[in-house]
Amino acid sequence: MKHLAHLLAEKLLKVSAIKLQPENPFTWASGWNSPIYTDNRRTLSYPEVRTFIKTELSRIIIENFQTPDVIAGVATGAIAQGALVADNLGLPYVYVRSTPKDHGLENLIEGNLTHGQKVLVIEDLVSTGQSSLKAAEAIRMAGGEVIGMVAMFTYGFPVAEQRFKEAGIKLITLSNYDALLDVALSTGFIGKKDVATLQQWREDPGNWVPLCDKTID
Repeated sequence: MKHLAHLLAEKLLKVSAIKLQPENPFTWASGWNSPIYTDNRRTLSYPEVRTFIKTELSRIIIENFQTPDVIAGVATGAIAQGALVADNLGLPYVYVRSTPKDHGLENLIEGNLTHGQKVLVIEDLVSTGQSSLKAAEAIRMAGGEVIGMVAMFTYGFPVAEQRFKEAGIKLITLSNYDALLDVALSTGFIGKKDVATLQQWREDPGNWVPLCDKTID
C-alpha cells in the first residue's frame, strides 16, 4: 500500500499541479531559478483529487489537533480547499488575505473571527514559510489562537522548519519533496540523471544554477 505522501505526490503530478523541468527551469516571483513549479489550485478542477485532499486534510486535523473553533484558509491557494475542509468538518470558516483590502473595511481576515477562538490554518503549499506564518500572525493579532497548520505540500526547506519552530506552530503536510522525487522517478516524470539536480536545488534554492547555465571548461 502506498504511503499517503507518495499517493498524493502521484496525483499532483498527474494533474500537473506540480511540474518538474530540471533542464528548463522556471523563474519564481522571488527571482529564484527553480526546476519545480507548484500550483495546487489545479486540483480543484479534478473532483476525485479535490475530494481526496479534502478528506485527508480533515482526517489529519481530527487525528492530530484539538477540535478547532474555526478553519482558516490562506489566500489565495488555500481559500477553496480550506472552505471544503471547514464544510466537511461542519466548522466556521475564514480566510486570510496576503494584504488588507484597499477599500471598505480594509479587512485582512474575511469572515467572522471572535477573540479567543481556536483556529486551525489550512495552507496549500509551504515554501520558505514566510507567507504561511504571516497569515498565522494576522490571526493572532486579531485575537485568535492558532493551534496548528496543515498543508497539502512542502518543499521541506530548512528555513521553513526553523521558522515554524520559532513561531511555535505545529505543521503537518500531506506530501513533501522527498516523496515527490521518489514518485517522479518511479513513474517516469524524471530520469535518474535529474535526481541529483533536483536535490541540489532543495539544498540551496536561492543560489541554485541550472545545468544549462553553468559554464563548462
